[in-house]
Amino acid sequence: MAIPQSFIQELLARADVVEIVGRYVQLKKGGANFMGLCPFHAEKSPSFTVSPTKQFYHCFGCGKHGDAINFLMEQTGMSFIEAVRDLAQHYGLQVPEDEASPQDRARAAEQRQKQATLSDVLEKAGEAWRKQLKNSPRAIDYLKRRGLSGEVAKAFGLGYAPEGWRGLASVFPNYDDPLLAESGLVIVSEGEDGGEAKRYDRFRDRIMFPIRNVKGECIGFGGRVLGDEKPKYLNSPETPVFSKGHELYGLFEARNAIRDAGYVLVTEGYMDVVALAQLGFPNAVATLGTACTTDHVQKLFRFTDSVVFSFDGDAAGRRAARRALDGALPYATDVRTVKFLFLPAEHDPDSYIREFGKEAFARCVSEAVPLSRFLIESAREGCDLATAEGRARLASNAKPLWSALPDGALKRQLIGEIAGLVQLEAQELGSLWATSPARGGAPRNAERSSTPAGDAGEGWRARPARPAAHRLADRAQPVNRADHATRLLLAHSQLWDQISGEEHGLLCALPGAHGELLSWLEAQLHEHGPQPWAVLREALREHPAQALADKLMLGSDIAATDDHGEALAELRNLLKRMLIDQLKAEETEAIAAARLDPAALARYRELQARRLALETGTAPVQ
Repeated sequence: MAIPQSFIQELLARADVVEIVGRYVQLKKGGANFMGLCPFHAEKSPSFTVSPTKQFYHCFGCGKHGDAINFLMEQTGMSFIEAVRDLAQHYGLQVPEDEASPQDRARAAEQRQKQATLSDVLEKAGEAWRKQLKNSPRAIDYLKRRGLSGEVAKAFGLGYAPEGWRGLASVFPNYDDPLLAESGLVIVSEGEDGGEAKRYDRFRDRIMFPIRNVKGECIGFGGRVLGDEKPKYLNSPETPVFSKGHELYGLFEARNAIRDAGYVLVTEGYMDVVALAQLGFPNAVATLGTACTTDHVQKLFRFTDSVVFSFDGDAAGRRAARRALDGALPYATDVRTVKFLFLPAEHDPDSYIREFGKEAFARCVSEAVPLSRFLIESAREGCDLATAEGRARLASNAKPLWSALPDGALKRQLIGEIAGLVQLEAQELGSLWATSPARGGAPRNAERSSTPAGDAGEGWRARPARPAAHRLADRAQPVNRADHATRLLLAHSQLWDQISGEEHGLLCALPGAHGELLSWLEAQLHEHGPQPWAVLREALREHPAQALADKLMLGSDIAATDDHGEALAELRNLLKRMLIDQLKAEETEAIAAARLDPAALARYRELQARRLALETGTAPVQ
């Protein structure tokens, strides 16, 4: 779905950021602005300010900042489109869709209404089951034996689905309502010999765990038996509001604790989450009976830059950890931390804390295995590194794992470590991976996923000849400078008009996705003027450079200032260094050319004088 930028601008113009923030933060007037305790980090004195005139929030403690849409995304974990829809609904606006027919828009509106209705049905069932829990000594006794208090049961909305095949008939007078089956509460089975279909409750004689989305709406349930019957856990089926591969149990309840703790603990079961919350770790969530997916990981990184996966130490736990590794690799940027905690085979987090205490478990968390080490351990499993064959197998196992990592310092260090284990140079291993055929297929042209450690050039991808200016830029631009300059311009797009034409040319001539992204940004700003990152991000959807922009901005904490002077100074310094580096590369080419053409010496001296003037500050950037 693409939302027209004109609508986003209209929405932000109509929205009151003070009102939106005030839903979650107690604000007090202080001069022209409002102040409160930051919802994104723990603090005792307020450093979080909201400006009604600028329609902007900013925390001077943690650096979080943005408009009303940004706040909803940060606070609730909504996606951009979800935040726009929520805000539009609040102000009575209909979200339009680009290139959507009236029929498509009608279907989308009908789908949203269906989702809201299903959530209402699920919430009604959950409320009935909570009342049943209060009247079931057997269910209460089970929770007490598991060490759960009434307070934590209330916080997570636990309930009890009583025995009997049609218990919900007393909750929903129309037990034949199709919504009961569509929401997963009721199962409809075909009657024998073409007879009347049978309807009965999906959940019977189970402790009920409501599953909520990031907005707090009930979207499904997990039910646990009170004895040893099978299956021990039963989840709601896939419905229009519930998808196991996208949702995490306890995320709504844990979102603030995750920010306070600085990390999220991912466990394997509902009971782990509830017990950990009672025992001092309210920052825990759980997957819903399925392997951890990239969607799970992406959702977690909306709330924190640090994820700790906790698994049992048995073979099943190791397999689950391996799948979580696959899900985490594409999002393991240099500013994020992913770890893997393996408990003894006989323990889960709940039992471990009860036996050894909160402090012992906290030590386990702090000593969890980093993603880099677990990646190498996974790759070398079953490999005899004393033999050439074993080392070759390690290289083969490591290739897809390493390739899934985003470019950055972590990826470049890891190729060095892997190369050391297989007794090759990092560049040799990179070249081998680039030219080796995919498993079971013919050789393919290798795509450059990253430059090997220590190589600031083109890397090892075979490419067609590039213009000289691009070849110079390839050699001259360290990735971190190009990344940071692009990030600054995406965060503070008004800076584009405050840099020189030469600097514009340098940026748009950057190779690959950087140049494409900045050329797009130039055209976008020329047409629409300065725009916040949230608007730019929506406009970038399905653009070839979208992946680079998301990688640069996810987890970015570039602080906003009133006049953006600090960001401008930082950008100008970056551009100055980039220009100096390019001039050095051009000097080298001019010297080489002078061996054949003495006239090139004049060009060399011109370039050198220009560079020295920039380095000494005696000449402005042209």
